[in-house]
Formats: sequence, C-alpha cells, structure tokens
Amino acid sequence: MLLGKRVFIRRNSLKSPVTKLLLTVSLTLIFLAALAPGIMVAAEPIELENRRELFIDDFLIGELKGTAEQELHQPEIQEIVLKHDAPWEGSGSGYHSIFKDGDIYRMYYKAWHLEVTDKGLNTGKHPLYCCYAESRDGIHWEKPNLGICEFNGSKENNIILYPGQFPEVNADPGHPAIFKDTNPDCPPESRYKAIIRSSKPHGLLAFHSADGIHFEPMQNEPVITEGAFDSQNLAFWDTEANVYRAYWRVFTGGVTDGDNWKPSGDRAIRTATSKDFLNWGPFEDLTYEDSPSEELYTNQIKPYDRAPHLLLGFPARYVERGWSPAMEQLPETEQRHLRSKSSDRYGMALSEGLLMASRNGTHFKRWNEAFLPPGRERKGTWQYGHQYIGWHLVETKSTVDDSLSELSLYSTESYWTEPGSEVRRYSLRPDGFVSISADREGGELLTPPITFTGTELSLNLATSAVGSVQVEMQDANGKPLSGFSLQECDVLFGDSIDKTVSWKGSSDLGTLSSQPVRLRFVMNDADLYSLHFRKSDK
Repeated sequence: MLLGKRVFIRRNSLKSPVTKLLLTVSLTLIFLAALAPGIMVAAEPIELENRRELFIDDFLIGELKGTAEQELHQPEIQEIVLKHDAPWEGSGSGYHSIFKDGDIYRMYYKAWHLEVTDKGLNTGKHPLYCCYAESRDGIHWEKPNLGICEFNGSKENNIILYPGQFPEVNADPGHPAIFKDTNPDCPPESRYKAIIRSSKPHGLLAFHSADGIHFEPMQNEPVITEGAFDSQNLAFWDTEANVYRAYWRVFTGGVTDGDNWKPSGDRAIRTATSKDFLNWGPFEDLTYEDSPSEELYTNQIKPYDRAPHLLLGFPARYVERGWSPAMEQLPETEQRHLRSKSSDRYGMALSEGLLMASRNGTHFKRWNEAFLPPGRERKGTWQYGHQYIGWHLVETKSTVDDSLSELSLYSTESYWTEPGSEVRRYSLRPDGFVSISADREGGELLTPPITFTGTELSLNLATSAVGSVQVEMQDANGKPLSGFSLQECDVLFGDSIDKTVSWKGSSDLGTLSSQPVRLRFVMNDADLYSLHFRKSDK
C-alpha cells in the first residue's frame, strides 16, 4: 500500500482471503503512520532519469521547512528592440512569434494600424499583414525587403502574408503564430508551419512553408472550427509526446452558429492534439491549480527548451478596472478617453503577462501573481494590449558578459499609440522563473522519493556572500546515506546555473543511480532554481 495513491477494489474481490489480508495490512500501515509521524511509508519514486527539473510547480516538493518557500521571479526590463514604424505597420502591430533557427533568430508578427480620434476608432488605414524580421543575436533586429507583397506601389517591404493572397481560402494574416516543425518525419516542404484563422468558413487553416518566408495552405478547409480565434492561435510539435499540440482562444459559453461564432462567458483557452497537423481532437479546455477564474487573452504555450517535458505558457491577463481617480492618473489620459469613445473597455482595460506550467498539456499550475506586470508608469504602458508576451522566449548572450547566457522574452509596448507599437526585450536567468528561496534564518526542501540516471548532480542556484546550500542524499524512507550525509556535503555558494554538488570532494553518484533516494536541501540566504542529474564529463 502506497500512501497518497488511490486504490480501487472491486466489491466482489473482498471475499478473497488474500485480498482481505492485503487490505488489513494496508489499513494497519495507514493507521500506524497516522499515530506515529516518525514512521515514514515510502511513496512510489518519481523517475527523473536525466531530465532537468525546475521548481516551477510542486512536482519535486515533498516538504518545506523553516523559511523555505517557492518564489516567483520577474524578468528584468531591457531595451526596445523593434519599432513598428513602417507605413505598412502601425500602432496595432503585435502577436509576435520568435524562435532561434540555426544561426539566426526569426520573428513574425501582425502589422496593423489603429487611429484613435474624438470621432472614434479607425482601423482602415491598411489591412492586416503578417511581417517578418530577423536577428543574429536576438537583440538587434532587421526588417528585410522580401519582394512578396505590393504596398503603395512597391514590394520593398517585409510582408510575407497579406489579404487575398490565396483566393481559395479566406485567411486572416493578422493573427500569426509561426513555428519550426521539429517532427523528425516532417517533409522539407513543411518545415515551417502555422494555424491561421479564417472567416466564412469560421475556423483555423493549416499553413506550411519550406523556407519560413513563402507560405501556402495545406488544404482549403479549416482544420479546427470550434472557437473564437480572435487572438494568437498557435500549434507546435511536442517532442516528448510525439504529437502536434494546438492552443486557441474560446469563450467559455461560446457556440457555433453556421459560419459564425457567438461569444459568451469568459475568455479562455482550448487545446487539442494531432498526429498529422490536419486532424485534431479531442478538444479540452485548460484547467488550473488553485487559480481564480480570470480572462486570459493569449496563451503563449510551448515546450521549454532546457526541459522540453515542461510546457510553459505566458498568457496575457485582461482586466477592466473601471473609471476611478487612479485610472485617471495613469499615463496618456487623453488617449485613454479617446479610446473609450469607441468602446469604454478600450480606455479602462489593462493587461499584463502571467506564467503557467504543465506536464500533460491540459492541467496547468498558473501563478496568480503577475509575471510581467505593467511596471513603472511611463508613456506607452498601463493600457489595453500592453505586456502581451511574444511566443516564445529564446536564449541569448548576456549584454553584461557575452560568455554568459540569459533568457530573452519580448513584449508589446505603446499599443494603439502613434506612430506605432514597439517591442521591448526582458531578460531572465536560465530556469529563473521560480526558485525555492530561504532567507538568513534558513530553510529546507525535502523531495519525494526519486530515481535518476547519471553520475553527478548539478544545481542552478544563487546565494549571497554569506549564503549557502548543502545537499543530503537519503534513502526512500528518509535515512541519510553513508558518504552522502549533510555533514559530508561540501558547502556550495555563489551564483551559477551549473554548480556541481560534492561530498568530501567527490561528486560521483554512480552507486546511487537508479536507486530510490530523497534529496534534502539545507539553504541559507539562497535561491535554488533547478537541478539536473547528468553524466560526468570526467
């Protein structure tokens, strides 16, 4: 009998003497555990193998003591990396897709312009386009002239998708989410893909490309039809599950009426999987752990490169705060009132970035605190459309020391502000979303029983000059293992994404590989971001 496991027994099987005996023993163990907390009954060990594990959820948290707790970390603000100031772009540009492709970084985005005057909102200056930019470092971006779409008599622009480009489908190029397909069976002509919304018929169309620039539909009919789709709808290849996953916008009470979608309820996220990118199902709405019902405008879900079994999402939380003295004191009050002449929510709505994580693609741990809040009040901030995080984060060189790496994420700023919206970069340490943190009074983390492969343990941690981290290896029942006790562990301190744990000078864990163990972390003024059992290079 394993504590924490649900056991189902057929009623007739209780007549079996063997079953009765097993049930009696199991109940006795539970009773003894309840009476004697010091008696520990081992749970089924978690098989880590050699995966990197983050503390972004409670997967590896068995017990926290002292001041140890999970702490959400917010990215650091960096520079504006792209301005949507070309005549075919504008104040409504957004929905960025970013990924590293070999030696270059690729960015795709909606190009649109909205003019807000005392007469209301004008969106007719030019149609919605999908544009392309690229970079060698993820910081300095260029808009190449691609010669695909004519705009004001010239094809010298970076537009790759435009209305009417494919007469056989009614594709909306203004809601792009383009990715590189890592499916090993993907044919070369389909190496880059996207799902793009369509009206009449209502749904999402499948597109593909050989070079990431020249796209065409894979078929003329939508591949997904149940949803609102009025956001950045996305899909990708999940290397862990060997399926394509799609995530898109719905309203919780929305229904399809012919070619039209009738929204009702809250803005939410729906998902499905596919083996071929064309046939999708079953459809499921995302569920969340200990999170209130909130309106989520985007989802930005994708596997995390350093730990691809984890799906990380950066949805935009949308909230209408209403008019108040505090709202009147936010930046660009006049512009805010002009927006409200079109729709009151355009002036009083606010948005910010959240963080969520999943291990199965449907149930997410969503952090209720803001991951990317609006920040210091300044022009172009604290408004509807602000802090929509691009899909997805990428690894870049640090601007402080190019020998170090950091995570870069990109967010929309100056949305609906003349002359055009902007893209700001934010940075974060690798794995630096959430840490187990302890102050000077100290704290401890005890993991559930695990098994691992590899010969040494690497930690991503940061301490103060007086801080420390030590690790004790225990058996599955919590008894310290000889040679790996806390007293034998060499004290760790510093700030590194790759600190090797050692006991009396030796980091070799080969004798413990594949055996059930618990890890006890004793911390003082320190943050622990991730752990990784790996094979030693020695």
